[in-house]
Amino acid sequence: MKTKSVILSVMLIMIMAVGANAQGFELGIKGGANFSKVTDNGNYQSALTNEFKFGYSLGAFAILNFNKHIGIQPELLWNEYQTHTTVNANDVYTDLWNDKNINLNYLTVPVLLNLSPSKIITFQVGPQFGILINQSQTLVNNAKDAFKKGDFSMVGGVQLNLGWVKLGARYVVGLNNISDLPSTNSWKNQGAQAYLGFKIL
Repeated sequence: MKTKSVILSVMLIMIMAVGANAQGFELGIKGGANFSKVTDNGNYQSALTNEFKFGYSLGAFAILNFNKHIGIQPELLWNEYQTHTTVNANDVYTDLWNDKNINLNYLTVPVLLNLSPSKIITFQVGPQFGILINQSQTLVNNAKDAFKKGDFSMVGGVQLNLGWVKLGARYVVGLNNISDLPSTNSWKNQGAQAYLGFKIL
């Protein structure tokens, strides 16, 4: 909870500071689909299947434009990421995993640099901070704390600006190890996102 408060406080300060110099402001809501996986690097008998799974994304966005070509887009999103465990894992994981679907729900805060060569198209890149809100109840009891509470990622994508409608796609690459289990390799989130947004202000 403390980490969540710090991240949201920093975000609020950044938005207010940039907003003071912004030449344009937009506010909207968005929703879409995640096609994500948790990779297990280096383990020939991984506890994870390393395949993309479907999830969803809901939230709000703001756009602060410095001029007609450059701005920033902070967002506050609820993201569901999914992974799947495999029965082929070695004995180290036997008591933790038993062919389960795992849902990881994150409160994510992307802060994206918007580069718009034209009015209709915007290229985006920037960091994303994530806080694990709750873990799938399909996990057995001794695996409840398998995942760390925080995630840090880089995001890149493109957004179409169609009047009041925003249509976009992104790819997210996790940079930190989200495994909180001893003697495991690095687990990282990654995946593609597609979304539809509506400007309300």
